[in-house]
Amino acid sequence: MTISLAATLPLAAALVAAPAAPPKPTLVVLLTVDQMRADYLERFGPQFTGGLRRLMDGGMLFTNAHHDHAITETAPGHASLLSGRFPRSTGITANAFGVEDTSMKLVAGPGPGASPARFRGTALFDWMQKADGRSRALSVSMKDRGAILPVGRARQMVYWYAADGQFTTSRYYADSLPGWLREVNARAVPRLHEGDSWTLLLPADRYPEPDSVPYESGGRDFVFPHLLAPGPAAPSVFRFFPWMDELTVAAALAGVAATGLGAGPQTDLLAVSLSATDLIGHRYGPDSREVHDQVLRLDRMLGTLLDSLYRMRDSTRILVVLTGDHGVQAIPELAAQRGNDRAVRVRLDEAVDSARAVIRAGQGNPNALDVESGAVFLDRAAAGKRQVGDSALAVFARVARRTLGVQRVDRFEGLEKAPPTDVVARRWAQMFPKDFRPALVVTLEPGSIWGYGIVATHGSPHPDDSHVPILFFGAPFAHGRSATFVRTVDIAPTLAQVLGVKPLEALDGVPLAEAVR
Repeated sequence: MTISLAATLPLAAALVAAPAAPPKPTLVVLLTVDQMRADYLERFGPQFTGGLRRLMDGGMLFTNAHHDHAITETAPGHASLLSGRFPRSTGITANAFGVEDTSMKLVAGPGPGASPARFRGTALFDWMQKADGRSRALSVSMKDRGAILPVGRARQMVYWYAADGQFTTSRYYADSLPGWLREVNARAVPRLHEGDSWTLLLPADRYPEPDSVPYESGGRDFVFPHLLAPGPAAPSVFRFFPWMDELTVAAALAGVAATGLGAGPQTDLLAVSLSATDLIGHRYGPDSREVHDQVLRLDRMLGTLLDSLYRMRDSTRILVVLTGDHGVQAIPELAAQRGNDRAVRVRLDEAVDSARAVIRAGQGNPNALDVESGAVFLDRAAAGKRQVGDSALAVFARVARRTLGVQRVDRFEGLEKAPPTDVVARRWAQMFPKDFRPALVVTLEPGSIWGYGIVATHGSPHPDDSHVPILFFGAPFAHGRSATFVRTVDIAPTLAQVLGVKPLEALDGVPLAEAVR
């Protein structure tokens, strides 16, 4: 059979016009900035010259992205990022119910031990390894939960910083540290910084924030420069300086170089959780000159990380996602000065004591009632008769509702039936698995925080705490910005779609079509 030239022209034209498929990725990089409020990109963006600038200019930024759960803390946030599931599915509901595991001792350094024993189900790396058994993961953070939870239960290369100044892991992952990490520890970087001062990266007139706010840092050391005082505590205090992120990035890059991570042909995972913004934000608050300077330094550090990865590996085969594990509230005293008269530090001691008194009077164990991160748990067997437990909860709710700074107290049962417009109810309903549900949940007023001695903190279902950036960067991803409401649980299914791997269970998140070319 003879095929005419005219018949082949449309096919030839189509082949020429079709864009080439991007090369198979060899490395997925998750960059999690602990306590990264979404507005930092806009507030400080004009001064970016490094990695954040590159990602914003060349990637797809979702400006209305949220953690759609109520207890916006580090552990539940990190657990949801690459699992595509809410805390009700991962089982990681608060820092207190995170990764501490005394049965899995640390290989080196002080600490109680840690593992992902509480994490339920699978995460992106499990799906990647199911598709290609050669896939490997490296996860590094200052925090144990920041390193452990992005890779789920996988026994991979997972390392975090101990209070004595060295990176470590637990027996869940290994019995010893690899040579490349021992070399990182041997440099004793925290000790080298003893006696150094954190000074401003830019001239002082480039920072609009006042450097004289005594609410910051508990009224001590709230003015630049900030000295890392020599002494036994220096490696632990080191975590409150931008140098902590520099050391974390250096450890991650050393691991990539030593292990050949991302060299192919399989797709590997690198998870880097940077924690200095969180500790600095807790100490000085999100409106401080310190946080401004830290985010500028973060921009430069991420530039170093990306430049180094691109020198070691083919940049066209690297996918990057940047996000945060939660945001943060302003210092309540400052919020009050700006007109929010409901911004206070809240303690529920009166409500707890009143409820426990009811249980004690009914011959039950008063410790049957406990509160964690706004969730009120009741051990009904320990409380005694059912009516005693019910009365205790009623008393708790009545006293809590009249406490300044409390917005609402809800019975957890039935929250899933609340209308979709009730964002607070939805986020609480997506917080707890069926076998670990509180009796009541307490939501504070926007601007109020729990009064546990921290200058500024997070943990609420409100936007200041839930709103984080989500930014995709790499060959398969579109360029631009989107104001579409998206959730952090949408990250993992989007990556799975791009990688061509299948989740191993039902997800709460969905692939973000706007993210992909």
